[in-house]
Amino acid sequence: MKIKAINNLRLYILVILLGAVTGAILWVFMKAVGICTEFLWEVLPEAAGVNWLPVIFCTAGGLAAGLIRRKYGDFPEELPIVLGKIKRDKHYDYKPMPVMLICAFLPLILGASVGPEAGLTGIIAGLCYWVGDNVKYAREHTAEYSEIGAAVTLAGLFHIPLFGIFAVEESEAGDDDISSVMPKATKLLLYGLSIAAAFLVMKGLGGLFGPAGEGFPSFEAADAGGKDLALMLLYIPAGLMLFSVFSFSEKLTKVVADKLPPVARETICGLVIGLAALAVPAVLFSGEENMGQLPETFISGIPSVLIGVCILKILMTAFCIEFGLKGGHFFPLIYACSCMGFGLALLLFSGGDPAVLTDHAVFAAAVITAATLGAQIRKPIAVSMLLMICFPLKLLLWIFVSAALGSKATALYYGSRT
Repeated sequence: MKIKAINNLRLYILVILLGAVTGAILWVFMKAVGICTEFLWEVLPEAAGVNWLPVIFCTAGGLAAGLIRRKYGDFPEELPIVLGKIKRDKHYDYKPMPVMLICAFLPLILGASVGPEAGLTGIIAGLCYWVGDNVKYAREHTAEYSEIGAAVTLAGLFHIPLFGIFAVEESEAGDDDISSVMPKATKLLLYGLSIAAAFLVMKGLGGLFGPAGEGFPSFEAADAGGKDLALMLLYIPAGLMLFSVFSFSEKLTKVVADKLPPVARETICGLVIGLAALAVPAVLFSGEENMGQLPETFISGIPSVLIGVCILKILMTAFCIEFGLKGGHFFPLIYACSCMGFGLALLLFSGGDPAVLTDHAVFAAAVITAATLGAQIRKPIAVSMLLMICFPLKLLLWIFVSAALGSKATALYYGSRT
């Protein structure tokens, strides 16, 4: 009995330490990204007095990423691959940790249309398996530690604790859940302790040294009227269409990328990013900053321009991922789908009260984004929790319905093709 109590105490202490270390890594990583991004995109061009400097450093950065990848391997791995290895393989290779850090870092500071979640989740998962292999009493629950670490990473990056848990624990539509040997109640307690520790560390570091990033903006509360609910018959298919565009563009760009030498495709990707900075800067980075400007600027915009930015953003995200400057797709897709929602609302409700028009736009963006992400990751509860990062809580029901329908649609489609 005493031995069991000691083992449980060790388990709780370890997951709290894991959460604290994860929170510190997330904060330091994102702070470094912010500092380097500001230097490359603001300080350096201003000092040089030229606006075409991104073409130079993005191309050079792409070349560096290609050389690293050719020598050390294809990093960072995409989030579904990372979570798949954690859930199914019960292992994640931590030996190339320095390479993983560099490859996760470069795309973010070079303006690639990706988010940080893929690279950081792989890094934390590798760290957890390193602990399991090197700390004797941690070996029994190594797989659970890595799942907890992945959940803490996603929760910390998106500032939504429940998203981290459901992103790891919720099985995809049509898949069987792979249960853990650890009781669910115990595991949920460990999730809570670890995430709380991570949030406390991140908040403490932010209080001492300033926030690591601006974070994703949150839209004001939106009321859904009868017209909005009826238009879900349009918005959900629009979301499924955007998922199809993303899926098809990923496959197409992969075919093209596979025909190019490894270093050439990353260099081309960097060059394209640099040129896009001159022509269409709205398609660069993860989309957080541009997302915050949507409610104030869309009323004076043109629907076709917003819809065009949506499509270009999706294409750019797929291009960056398949051409080697890889990362997560959640932030870019949320921004792209929001552009589509605001564009459609402006098209359908133009000429009315701006405040009411904004409510229509927020609802359209929420439903379209939920349908797209539901179709893409097929985890409707996780999607619903994720979208609480920027959409009002009062839209949670319609977000879940849209995500569930999107998830079901793709599950039926892929199921019919097997």
